[in-house]
Formats: sequence, structure tokens, C-alpha cells
Amino acid sequence: MAKVPVEKGKQYNIKINSLGSSGEGVGRIEGFTVFVVGGLPEEELTVKITEVKKSYATGKLVKVLKPSPDRVVPSCSIYKECGGCQLQHLSYEGQLKAKHQQVKDAMERIGHLKNLPVLPTIGAKEPWNYRNKVAFPVGREKGRTIIGCFAQGTHKIIDSSDCMIQDKINNEAISAVREVIDKLNIPVYDEDRHTGVMRHVVARIGEKGQLMVVLVTATKQLSREKEIIKMLRSRLPQMVSLQQNIQTYRNNVILGRETKLLWGRPTIKAKLGKFSFNVSARSFFQVNTRQAEVLYDKALEFAQLTGKETVIDAYCGTGTISLYLAQKAHKVYGVEIVSPAIKDAEKNARENNVKNTEFIVGDCTKVMPRLYNQGIRPDVIVVDPPRAGCTEVVLKTFANMKPNRIVYVSCNPATLARDLEILDKLGYKAEKVQPVDMFVASSHVESVALINRK
Repeated sequence: MAKVPVEKGKQYNIKINSLGSSGEGVGRIEGFTVFVVGGLPEEELTVKITEVKKSYATGKLVKVLKPSPDRVVPSCSIYKECGGCQLQHLSYEGQLKAKHQQVKDAMERIGHLKNLPVLPTIGAKEPWNYRNKVAFPVGREKGRTIIGCFAQGTHKIIDSSDCMIQDKINNEAISAVREVIDKLNIPVYDEDRHTGVMRHVVARIGEKGQLMVVLVTATKQLSREKEIIKMLRSRLPQMVSLQQNIQTYRNNVILGRETKLLWGRPTIKAKLGKFSFNVSARSFFQVNTRQAEVLYDKALEFAQLTGKETVIDAYCGTGTISLYLAQKAHKVYGVEIVSPAIKDAEKNARENNVKNTEFIVGDCTKVMPRLYNQGIRPDVIVVDPPRAGCTEVVLKTFANMKPNRIVYVSCNPATLARDLEILDKLGYKAEKVQPVDMFVASSHVESVALINRK
């Protein structure tokens, strides 16, 4: 085995060539890969090696010898401690270029699709305060309550009072809950001992600034409940829903299965395009509403619907994309494994007066072959799977159904590239990929791919 050219604890000079999938700089020392948090492409750095593995090492940034022209001073005062963002030290133009390169690299290296056009990343017109949902852990430090993101790679909470990527009303909600916990001496959850009450605070913003606050507790009983309700109502005039979610298990899952309405409405309304959706405490809903509209508009454009088509929306969730497609399709079938999501989808279709949709509960791996056996032959298939992408069975069923087009919406360039290569072997050629920046200052990127039958 070749000798590793770096030693833990020693310092080296290195040139950064690209960004990794988590936003870290990637460079090489004598051909050996080194990941450096805070490094940017084109930079020359001094790094201290912190960990050495067989095929790579990690290094801590000591000094920037030659900065990137895209390096900027982060706007957030706790950016270096907090793990909520990864790319605030990169200009916004630089972020868009990096995300484009991330998608392009995945297509070439994983999907072996060297000539596939990857379009420039569509950026956000308003990069800050875009998140309509916050979910922060609660802790104690030096006798006071702290609520914020975990420091990168740890479970140390970094107290946050004005998160720059959160809607300002969400920040107000976090500050209000922090005050209430302190004033009423509500015991804070200790994950090591599995004791205490308050675990997380979740806040969601709907249309017209409607606020939902969810207090996630480790116990079924919430002490001083009436006082909590009174204080939060007084402090947060935008609040229309206050709920308690009970999470008694000793794990890292934020929300438990049981949710109790403490005051107000069980859901808030959220708007995407011309459609209005009911959002509950546990509902999935895109956290960047403005960019979600851009993403869905692009998916609709790629679908090239004329009003005559039958469309299948695989992994449809609460039916957001389905309703968008139904505007220009003859019939849309939505498929989703989560039963409550399908109930929400049916309710959303009714309330938006959309009558050309049909929603089916079940695993796409089983439902898609069943629809094929029932003789359903879609003209277009739209798929928006989880980060793991599609199973090969689902992709083969797509191909067997012989749609004219497949529109693939993805939150993970690596699994998108893998699935495009599989579809290519099944007779479907990827024509282009459009990255969309849904998560400014983070390393994540969404993409929409147009795939045509050969």
C-alpha cells in the first residue's frame, strides 16, 4: 500500500481545486485528497492535518496564503461556530458557480454523462431570510437557556438570536420561547441523561405572516401550560397556532408521533403560485417558498404539457407538484407512501378546486408496476424522490411505461447522476439539467432534469 504523504498534527501548504458536497474545500498533497472546511477553489492555504484515513485526510484552515476573488467576510457574527450555513464566506455569485460545478461534476464523474448540458444555477432574488421553517434544539449554558443550530459535526448548541437565513418572524418566535423558558423555569432536555422537558422549538411561517409554534417536549405533561400560552400569545401577535409535540424516545429525531393543539388552529395556510396548502406541524413543505415556485415552474416547463397528457407524479408528497402539473395536464396521478400526506394532497386538491388529480397511497416500487399492469400509460412522468433517489425497479417501470418524457426533480446531484445513467441504458436520454438554489449559504442544491425517450 502506498505511503500516505501527510501526518496528523503537521502543517502543509495546499491548493484548493473544488468544493465537496458539504461545502468544504478539496485539494491534494502529492495526489492525496485533503478536505478543508473554509477553503475555496483557486485558494492556496496553510492547513493543519486533523485526521488521516486510508484514502483522504481532513485539515484545519490555519492561514489563507492566496485568497479566492470570491472570498467575502461572512455577514453572520456566529458563522464560524454555527453549523447551519457552510458557504457564507463565498460571494453569492461564487455560490451559484460552485453549485453549478457540483452538479456538472456529479453528471460527469458519477453518471458518465460528459456532454450533458448543465445550465447556470438560478439564484434567489432575495438571498436572506428565506426559510419559512426553523427547528432548533434547546439547551442550557451557564445558567441560561440557549436555542440554535448545532456546531458543525457536534451536538454543541450555538445560541442564535437573529439567524440570517430564517424568516424574521421565526427569529422572533425563537427569542420569545427562550424568554418564556427562562421566566417560567421550564426544565430543558439533557440528551446525555435523558432528563428535562423542552427538546426543540419548531416555528413555521405561512401566508400573510401566519405563525405556527411547536414546542417539542420529552414528556407528555407540559408544566405551566396556561402561562406559556398566555406569554407567547402576548409576545407573538402573529401566532395563530401553538402546539406541543411529544418526543419521548432517546434518539436524534426532532418530532414525535403525537401532537397536541395547545391554542389556535391545527394548521396554517401556505401559498405556492396560485395554490393554497394546509400545513400541519408534521407536514413536509418546501422551506424556501419563493424558490420552490421557481423550481416547480421549471418542472412544468420541462413537462411540455398541452392539456391532453396523462401524467404520473411519483413521490408526490402533499401534492404540490401534482397541482402545478394539473393546470396543464388532462389527468395527474400522484403516488406517495405516506398515508397522511395523501390525505393532505386530496384535501389540497379539493380546496383548490382541482378535479383532474387522483392520489394513490403506496411504495412507488410496488405501485408503479401495478399501474402499468392496469394499463395506465403516462405521456409524462414527474419524479421528486428522497435523497436516496429511485430504485432500479421504479426506473425500469418508468421505461416500460414508455412515456415521451421524464422530468426528474432532485435534491441530491449524486443520486440524480446515478439514475440518469440507468435511464440512459433503458432508452431515455437526459437532455439538460437546471440547478436551482433553494438553500442560499448552504452546500445544498436542487436540480430539474429533462429526459426524453430515445
